[in-house]
Amino acid sequence: MLAYILNLVTLISINAVLAITLNFIMGYAGIFSIAHAIFFGVGAYTAAYMALHFSASFFLAVPVAMVVAGVLSLILALPALRVRGEYFVAASLGLQVLGVTIFAEWKSFTGGLGGIIGIPPVDIFGFVVGDPTHFMFLALGCLALVMFITTVLLRSSFGRNLKAIRDSESAAHAFGKNVAIIKTLSVVVSSSLAAIAGALYAFYLGFINVESFMLDTSILLMAMVIIGGTGTLAGPIVGTVLLMLLPSLFSYMWFLPQTEIGSIQQIAYGAAMVLLMIFRPGGIVGADKAKAVTK
Repeated sequence: MLAYILNLVTLISINAVLAITLNFIMGYAGIFSIAHAIFFGVGAYTAAYMALHFSASFFLAVPVAMVVAGVLSLILALPALRVRGEYFVAASLGLQVLGVTIFAEWKSFTGGLGGIIGIPPVDIFGFVVGDPTHFMFLALGCLALVMFITTVLLRSSFGRNLKAIRDSESAAHAFGKNVAIIKTLSVVVSSSLAAIAGALYAFYLGFINVESFMLDTSILLMAMVIIGGTGTLAGPIVGTVLLMLLPSLFSYMWFLPQTEIGSIQQIAYGAAMVLLMIFRPGGIVGADKAKAVTK
């Protein structure tokens, strides 16, 4: 039971990092991307490559993964950010499909469909983090670090510029804001921080393949943000905890056919999003916040 709890907390922490970084561009900049799993995968594959061919040091593999994800997001964001709204969603879908194809075909780097096995455990100043309890604390520490970085950025002038662009891109441009650069930087920051989750995921499992970075993952991350509450600090974490606990809840329901658990989870995710959009359009945390303001 303890091992199960440790595993669950670790995976919740990793997915919470992804949800927070997606919320950074989605909730505060108004950039709806369904390609976030690609940068998750870039971080995982880069960290795995570094660990296998150079060093499993946390302070080497993770920064390199962040730089690679950031540079790649910059290259991809520059043309994609020339479009707005639903057109950017379509562009991000294209990026997601392209990224998955590269992951599946670039065998020398990603291992192809078979993935990468035998990833060594991460070490911090010579201390090998192989114990599940130690790794859980590492994941929680990275989650706290990402929360701190995003909170500081959002409370700065950069964060205020992001919110201005989200509310009215035309108005922000009229006030002299360089909308293209601000949006591009937000995507780079979001993608770089998402790579931290990818690196943690690779080191934790010791094995990765393309199945973890498919479109389903991007949609699940978006669901976590929307259900928890976009544009809030706690919303992504709340959404992550709920959607990560749902599979565990369904697995204990003996009357459900075990072979259909995956389909039932997808139905539950979809139903939750529909109901929230009807009754709490701001998400769980966002809706509470709106009520407090009204009162």
